[in-house]
Amino acid sequence: MAFPSDLRVAVVGAGIVGVSTAWFLARAGVDVRIVEAHAPVAAATGAADGAVSVASKRPGPMMQAALAGIRLYRELAESGVLDGLYLTRSTFLVAADRAEATVLEGHAAALASVGVTVDPISAARLPIVAPALSDRARAAIEVRGEGHAIGYDIVRRLVHTGGLRIDRDRRVTGLRRAPSTGRLLGLDTDRGPVDADVVVIAAGGGSAALLGLGDVLRPRRGQLLVTERAPALARGLPGAIMSARYLLSKASATGGPPVSPRGYGLVIDPLRTGQFLVGGTRENDAERPVADLEAIAHVLADAVALVPGLADVRLLRSFAGLRTAVVDGLPLVGPVGSGDVRVATGFEGDGICLGPLMGRATADAILGRPSEIDLAPFDPARFTGRMAAA
Repeated sequence: MAFPSDLRVAVVGAGIVGVSTAWFLARAGVDVRIVEAHAPVAAATGAADGAVSVASKRPGPMMQAALAGIRLYRELAESGVLDGLYLTRSTFLVAADRAEATVLEGHAAALASVGVTVDPISAARLPIVAPALSDRARAAIEVRGEGHAIGYDIVRRLVHTGGLRIDRDRRVTGLRRAPSTGRLLGLDTDRGPVDADVVVIAAGGGSAALLGLGDVLRPRRGQLLVTERAPALARGLPGAIMSARYLLSKASATGGPPVSPRGYGLVIDPLRTGQFLVGGTRENDAERPVADLEAIAHVLADAVALVPGLADVRLLRSFAGLRTAVVDGLPLVGPVGSGDVRVATGFEGDGICLGPLMGRATADAILGRPSEIDLAPFDPARFTGRMAAA
């Protein structure tokens, strides 16, 4: 549909996807306003591990999206927009037993088949490449060209450089349409109406109520840990360390054979500060973003078994986040109904990687521009029968 030159867009949600959408629209001269129920990055974006990664993806639309997401981060960093906020690094997928090594071998072939640079590392080479690893590590692959970005840093930079307006503490209660024509007028909120010609719903778990998709969008809890600075130990890990079990936990979370109710899958990420970010879990249908002792103890035990030096590093804090997942494992990105409402949600653990990309794709669609990626696999129309009238 064609939009007027004085287009007004309201974006629901001030996480990385919503803010990225608003930033690209503002760059094009669109009058855009962000409505947020709490504060920017108050939900999943503020409790994410920051991976900008294709390492755990399987061939398909999510892998292609992740590759495009990494390219966009590089572009934004090189242009100065995200200068200093995007760290390029490798991810090392590590196998601790024969079963994991078999999974890793097949996964490496899948990554290489789509052009990802993957280097196998034998058990004999591992002590040289990553001396901090224990002898439990039997084999590994290095996935090159990966990255890391802190979600709240990205959002803060985009808000500042885009001069974006955010209405905080304003809860959206529904869409507002003209009774006679059905034309979109904007949003109803607990603090009065917000006028808009187009609405973008990027509210994570809050999107479910607005769209009537409570049986399609589901919360998935992830628990993470942060240690004190240990730069000497960090030098013994040349990049993010991901257990091959993480691949199994992802398969379990999307309907594959169950690994554990908690979906444990170890990731150890040496941050630029010299600290370590350690995770985590993939827990379906959790009600609250609360970390608990059972999960913390399990993750720490696994981490120390793989990187023994962590036993001498103090744990500073643990935290949890609820990430919104879609029952079929693919996010919802695209138009709803006549197209004056668009949705971009359900990215689960890929929100940081895909946030800027899906923000640009959503902005391009509103502006009538072609997208660099195929959005058809993410079309919300696949759930039309379950969606409330928008």
